[in-house]
Amino acid sequence: MLPDATRSGPRRALDRVAALPAGRRAKWLVVLAWIGILFAAAPLAGKVGDVEDNETFNLARGAETSEHHELRKRFSSEEPIPAAIVYVRDDGITADDRAKVDRDRNALAAHSADRRAPGVRPSSDGRALMTTVAIPLTEDGFTDKVKEIRDLAHAGAPAGLQVKVAGPAGQAADEVEVFSDLDAKLMLATVAVVTVLLLLTYRSPVIWLLPLISVALASQVANAFIYLLGKHADMPVDGMGAGILTVLVFGVGTDYALLLIARYREELHSTVDRHEAMAAALRRSRGAIVASAATVVAGLLCLLAADINSSRGLGGVGAVGVLCGLAAMITLLPALLVIFGRWIFWPFVPRPGEPARQGRVWAGVAASIAARPRTIWLATAAALVGLGLIAGAMRIGPSQEEMFRTVPESVAGQRLVAAHYPAGSSAPADVIAAAPKAAQVTDAAKSTSGVVAVQESGRSRDGELVQLTVTLRDAADSAAAERTVERLRDAVHNVDGAGAVVGGPTAEALDGSDGASRDRLLVIPLVLLVVLTILILLLRAVAAPVLLLGTIVLSYFAALGAAWLLLKGPLGVEALDNSTPLLGFIFLVALGIDYNIFLMHRVRQETVTSGHRTGVLRGLTTTGGVITSAGLVLAATFSVLMNLPITFMAGLGALVAVGVLLDTFVVRSLLVPALALDVGRRIWWPGQLARPRRRVATPGDLGQGTAPRDEPTPAPRR
Repeated sequence: MLPDATRSGPRRALDRVAALPAGRRAKWLVVLAWIGILFAAAPLAGKVGDVEDNETFNLARGAETSEHHELRKRFSSEEPIPAAIVYVRDDGITADDRAKVDRDRNALAAHSADRRAPGVRPSSDGRALMTTVAIPLTEDGFTDKVKEIRDLAHAGAPAGLQVKVAGPAGQAADEVEVFSDLDAKLMLATVAVVTVLLLLTYRSPVIWLLPLISVALASQVANAFIYLLGKHADMPVDGMGAGILTVLVFGVGTDYALLLIARYREELHSTVDRHEAMAAALRRSRGAIVASAATVVAGLLCLLAADINSSRGLGGVGAVGVLCGLAAMITLLPALLVIFGRWIFWPFVPRPGEPARQGRVWAGVAASIAARPRTIWLATAAALVGLGLIAGAMRIGPSQEEMFRTVPESVAGQRLVAAHYPAGSSAPADVIAAAPKAAQVTDAAKSTSGVVAVQESGRSRDGELVQLTVTLRDAADSAAAERTVERLRDAVHNVDGAGAVVGGPTAEALDGSDGASRDRLLVIPLVLLVVLTILILLLRAVAAPVLLLGTIVLSYFAALGAAWLLLKGPLGVEALDNSTPLLGFIFLVALGIDYNIFLMHRVRQETVTSGHRTGVLRGLTTTGGVITSAGLVLAATFSVLMNLPITFMAGLGALVAVGVLLDTFVVRSLLVPALALDVGRRIWWPGQLARPRRRVATPGDLGQGTAPRDEPTPAPRR
């Protein structure tokens, strides 16, 4: 930042606006405004579930399965989803078992979309019976019906008879059950983690309440906005995005709070009036905080270009959450801090004239880096490359069983089906075609290698379309089944005039994998370009942003490798979800660059008045503690996801948590400062700070754990 005397009129006006929360009267208006916002937002925040669409969140925009999903709406006002009930006795089905199945089959008619009793299919080994019922997917959902069917199937089962409800309906019901109380669990766990870390950071029994209250209000307001945007602007919202929103808002909001409070505490040591101290803190930290939020928001908005519905939805949801967190941290939190005064820091109350506590640890780190910068950045870069090589061993695309870290009933049922029937029986493919071409499409499907059976399962209400159920030989979540679906599509597409489309679980997984690959190729370069642009504008240089972006990309691949070791080992995860690498990249680039922004923004401020070398070392020393605390908070909040029973959530949580820790303790603490010192003032090229300046030697400074001083020169003219 430039000295106040050199500030332009627009910049001074912006400073005055930014300092409003620190005003003697304005602070009360800010708090009253937030109270009003909370009263308006609270009723809406609880309605987010009303706009969630968890049925299509894994579909890819423009994919054949998306077209199939739309065509299915023409068959019934209550779109059915099949549930497979499998009965297994290891030593062979008995007469009592058959009687039980017949009773269940007749009772299942009340739950079927067509109100007819489903048929029964015996296994070739005589050890299993299976019936499939199509459950109507009403507006009220189908989970209650699945529960009723499970209760019915389990009731009165003869001893030794295994009964499981599987198929797409069973799996979907298990997923809904996991997500049903996800928001509450995440909120409680996140609040607990943030509270503990704030207590450890400030060692004060009171100040931790203010950032926690502020970020909690921001979370409520974010949920209200998401409900309104989902209801009136058709913004895609799903349970996954709503769950991640809580972690994201608490994580980034607390980060911004830590940075602001650290600068405020610093100003209180040199300023008598707390209002003036907060105004100065806002002025001097505003650039880094806003640039950080802009980077995260811009990165998330890049997801709007994605094909996968869940990724695209998370982009809008996440951006709203970060903006609400930013608004609370630069308006509500400063007002609360000024209202409560210095005592809020008790027992470590900052007093004017008292020297601010210096980070001896970070002064020592700075001295070590200053002594051997090239050795340090080469060693850390080599270590990151080594971790990145491990990422080549990870597997992307979990099977149906691997989507859960526990074994829900649908997975146990699928295992029974696979053991006694063609593996694809419980989750068949689904073909929709023009009714006049039904016979030709059926013949084409039957002639496809890997197809076991084809039967007509319904006609559209207008009679123009026919629906065919296609049983595959291989398990629906296997690579062999995906190859069969590709052959099936080729076969039915060749029937002239049929307009055939293929859907079902295997087709959705295939299209999802292809869509995720396309998204990575499109969104990742877009994010890099957007982040690079923001860094260039903030640092007013080209060389530094390019180097920073390079370190973050290197850190991302290292995080993939390290997270894979954690997931494959202690967490027992066998594969990453298709969308995890992309979403992890978005979060790690956007959030990881945060810490480099905080560091380099302070380095630039120090460089303007003290020279490059001193600026780098002072910047590291003064920001080391607060950035480390922020990194720990963010990593801890995302680590909450690792405890969830869903592979996607656990994988994303591990990747982001590990990546943030690498950014905090390796990239920002060692790699970036060492690179900045080794490259020298050229890192600010082509800006004015890259030009040579005279230096005043101060022997022994580094030996005392402080940075050497360069001779101040006049601030560059704007």
